Parts: sequence; C-alpha cells; structure tokens
Amino acid sequence: MALDDTLRSLLTAQGPSGYEAAPSAAWRAAAEGFATDVATDVMGNLTARVASAQADSPTLALVGHIDEIGLIVTHVDDKGRLFFIGVGGWDPQVLVSQRVDVLTKDGLVPGVVGRKAIHLLEEEERKKAADLKDLCIDIGARDGDEAKALVRVGDVAVIAGDPVELANDRVISRSMDNRLGAYIALEAARLVAESGGAAWDVVAAAAVQEEVGLNGARALAHGLRPDVAIVIDVTHETDTLGVDPKRINAHPFGSGPVIERGTILNPKISELLIEVAEAESIPYTLMASARATGTDADVIHFSRGGVVTGGIGLPLRYMHSAVEMVQLDDVANCARLLAAFARRLTADSDFSRG
Repeated sequence: MALDDTLRSLLTAQGPSGYEAAPSAAWRAAAEGFATDVATDVMGNLTARVASAQADSPTLALVGHIDEIGLIVTHVDDKGRLFFIGVGGWDPQVLVSQRVDVLTKDGLVPGVVGRKAIHLLEEEERKKAADLKDLCIDIGARDGDEAKALVRVGDVAVIAGDPVELANDRVISRSMDNRLGAYIALEAARLVAESGGAAWDVVAAAAVQEEVGLNGARALAHGLRPDVAIVIDVTHETDTLGVDPKRINAHPFGSGPVIERGTILNPKISELLIEVAEAESIPYTLMASARATGTDADVIHFSRGGVVTGGIGLPLRYMHSAVEMVQLDDVANCARLLAAFARRLTADSDFSRG
C-alpha cells in the first residue's frame, strides 16, 4: 500500500511538544472530511466526533498523541551558534550531523547539528558518546547579531527530511512517534463513519505534549469524559538489532497491532480487542505491562472518577530517531481493528471490573 496524503502531511509537518500547530492543522483538515464535529481545547488537543444515531450514547475515545520530540534554543553565542536542550528524550548520537529545521516567527530556518570533527577529537574524546551540551546548531550565520536576527531563544527545531518509502511496504521518517497513533485514531473513526456509524459516539483524539509529561491527555480526558478510551502509540519492533523479545514479547513487522494487557488497562477491553481481531482475521500480538505503560493511558485511566482504558501498540524500528520505520499494513490493520471494535459496542456493553 502507498503512503496516503493524510499520513504524509502529518509526517512532514513540524510539531514538537507544545508547538503542534502544523500537524494539528493537517489532522483537522482530514477530520473535517467526515466528522460530525471537530473541536480544539485550551491545551491544543483535537477531537473529531462521529456521532451515534442514538441520543445520549456513551463515548469511545481513540487517542494518539500528535507531538514529536524536538529541540529548543537556549542560547545564541557571538559566533552565531545555537545551543539547545531536548524537548523529549533524545539519544544525542542521533543528532550528530543531522539537518534541522528551526521554527521561527518568520518561518523555517535550516541548519545542521555540528560537532568537532573526528580529526580534532582527542583519543579519550573519541571513546565517549556525544552529549547535548557538546553540540550546537549552525545556521550559517556570520556572527551572533546575524543569528539573533533570525532565531530567538525559545525557538524550537526538529530534524529535517521527508518520508522515504522502502521495499516491503516499509516507510522511514521522523515523527512516526506518534503521528502514527494520531493518524490511526483518525482513520479508525473515518472507517466507522464510512460504515454508517456505531452504537456509541466514536471520538478520534490527537493529544498534545505527550513527550514532555503526558500533559495534553490529562486535560483531554478531564474535558471529554469518555466512557472508554483506547490509547494508540508505537512500540518496539522486535527484529530490530539488539531488542530482546523476552522483555516485551515478539512484535515483528507484519504481525499487526500489539494489544496490551496490564494492571492499569481494563481486562475486558483487552479481551474484546482479541476477540474482534480473531473474528476479523486481523493479525495481532500481545504485550504486558506491570505498572505504567509509558503512554497517555497512564494519566487517562484515573481521570475524574476513572476511565475504562485499553492500549494498542504499533511495531516501530529506531524509535526517537530520524529514521523511524514502520510497515504500512500494520498501520492499516490497527485502524481496522479499532473500527471493528467500535462497531462491536452496544448499549449493553459492560466493562466493569467487579
């Protein structure tokens, strides 16, 4: 399958945590093609509702976060070099020699992340991994005054580069984590709308600021008050070099969505996801979590008086890098599973733990 226009627009939009306007605009444009209502809250969380024909129906929320990791400028020196800290979790080795786009009030400013050349590194330096404090962004400025005329402290940056389609239905891009989850939530809701709706209201949600503390999801769950929420995020593809399946189970490309089971996740949701996957002949694998999931589910499940919560993962290679890789049929199967789950819900669906 080809990379569709909506997912491509989400992957190419620059939107680190707290600065999600560009990907949010792409998501909203796609949602307005089918949703009965599209809304934004104070935090910037987006929702797209496919309303049930029945009045006062329960609400199923499908939640993926739309932010990505990035950088934020902390200082511009008299040589015109930009120093920065991470927005979200970075392996500094990933950043060395990367092209970046700096988001400024006047538009994008291109640059590169520079480090002292290997020829100039002392022997002990060569043995050490790079640290963020040893790196800078070079925008080609002659001096500090020229740089400061282009970039201000507090401007953010992301790695530059368009998605690349590879063999075997695989694509690489920055921001797969978690534009994929935001896209899958939207696509599942679109499939529900296309099929004529469901007995419950189905709300696709694009949450902000996940990478810096699950912040958007806290406000989203509090304001939306869903009866059931399923969080969609990426997880580690286990054919990746060095990944140990004994820790997270095996999730190779082509194995479909990863249905998560664990202490904070409602067991009836997990069982129904498994039942639906098997009934629809959708491949899937299982993953277990003993405490936190590391996703927005960790804050959604205890919002207000508590929310019935489930979790879906998507196999991804090279997470938090410039070349995050996914297999597109896994993406399609994840959306199919969630749409089928939504259509399975009835007025009598009961997810009580008692």
